[in-house]
Amino acid sequence: MVKYNLNDTIAAIATAIGESGIGIVRISGKDAFSIADKIFVCKDKKKPSDFKTYTMHYGWIISSRKPQAAGRRLEIKNMQHEACSLKQEIIDEVILTIMRAPKSFTKEDVVEINCHGGIVALRTVLELVLEKGARLAEPGEFTKRAFLNGRIDLAQAEAVLDIIRAKTDAALKIGMQQLGGALSTQLNKIREELLDILTVLEANIDFPEEEIGAADLKKVMNRLNSADKELRQILHSSQRGKILREGINVVICGKPNVGKSSLLNTLLRTERSIVSHIPGTTRDTIEEIIDIKGVPIKIVDTAGIIEPKDLVERKAIQRARKYIDSADLVILLFDASKKLSKEDNLLMRRVRNKPVVAAINKIDLRRRIEKAKIKERFLRVIDISAKKAQNINCLEEAILDLVSEGKADTQPELMLLSNIRHIEALKEAQKLIVQAIDLLDNGVSIEFIAQDLKDALSNLDNILGKTFSEDLLDNIFSQFCIGK
Repeated sequence: MVKYNLNDTIAAIATAIGESGIGIVRISGKDAFSIADKIFVCKDKKKPSDFKTYTMHYGWIISSRKPQAAGRRLEIKNMQHEACSLKQEIIDEVILTIMRAPKSFTKEDVVEINCHGGIVALRTVLELVLEKGARLAEPGEFTKRAFLNGRIDLAQAEAVLDIIRAKTDAALKIGMQQLGGALSTQLNKIREELLDILTVLEANIDFPEEEIGAADLKKVMNRLNSADKELRQILHSSQRGKILREGINVVICGKPNVGKSSLLNTLLRTERSIVSHIPGTTRDTIEEIIDIKGVPIKIVDTAGIIEPKDLVERKAIQRARKYIDSADLVILLFDASKKLSKEDNLLMRRVRNKPVVAAINKIDLRRRIEKAKIKERFLRVIDISAKKAQNINCLEEAILDLVSEGKADTQPELMLLSNIRHIEALKEAQKLIVQAIDLLDNGVSIEFIAQDLKDALSNLDNILGKTFSEDLLDNIFSQFCIGK
């Protein structure tokens, strides 16, 4: 196992950078309280190192640097803050929170300084903390310490990132399930079962004179079949979980002036694209994320596919074609008030190998389109009016059904697997268990069966972080932001 140096005290800005009502500088490590003692002056004159855990205290962050102007001295004097001399400068008025080890996120002493949310105030406070002995935290290092100190396992640590990146309520629910240990509990149960079976097998390997009887081998077979079934059930949820976690790419395409931008605006419930009766108004792709029953949909409004008149149009159309080719699903839009054109037929041929929802727009106008010809090519054909928001819910249902067979909603009682690393490791573990079952069924030597179970356990341990490499941790936590 790789050894990590946890003796450093780390610090970082834990909130998003920008203007806000509040911003937090987080400090974690053995020197967190002593650093706070050097820079924080409380109104009641007590030191942070004397504060009780889970308490918040009002005061000021001060620097020993000489004030830049007399106004700062006057400000200090007006506060009647005896602890501040004329050689000290007030940096910010703050609320300081104390969390003593081991009852903190990292299981270390933690100080959180709640500053005003401007970038200058936060950066100045952070620089002061670093000057007093902390070092700047690496991306995800607070969560890494929570894992290394045993507060959470690796699957739970990765769930923190899922929560941060959640684009819908359903994705957030999956992240919270895994952070709460739902996946870990299931995997630990399977792991303990495999360990118990392995103990039985290895006892026979070590003491061959005590041969396992047929009845005991049948019990082992039943237990392995049960473990296989549980892993299959978890893996069965992976497609739904992956969709909820990562979302799907949906492209709106059609010839110019069929209402692509209007449809995007209607789906977003806001005006994002410029809408005009002039064909070719959209000269480039526009991307947004919408939530359809818990599924994050990255939806792209593309330029109309036409013969380009200039270099800008040519590049926009090339990009639109690229998006169509890489889409998980295409919404092919038609104008109900016009007959099928050369461009319509060209697009129908281009998307013939893609999952497609054909949407006939402008049904509020006099209908001229040959709907039967569209239905010959596509199973899902929806009549809509993007301008009047007619049948938009039917379009959303068609999108959802086509991608996830209508099963994308999370069920609170069901554990959904969503992490690609976890999915691949569980597939390998399940494959090894099936292999062990086949070997047992064919009377192969127990040593080979035991090895398969050891390898299956190794895959489960890799998910939970019971065994890990430095490269694995670096890869996982490098995806986090600094401060988490």
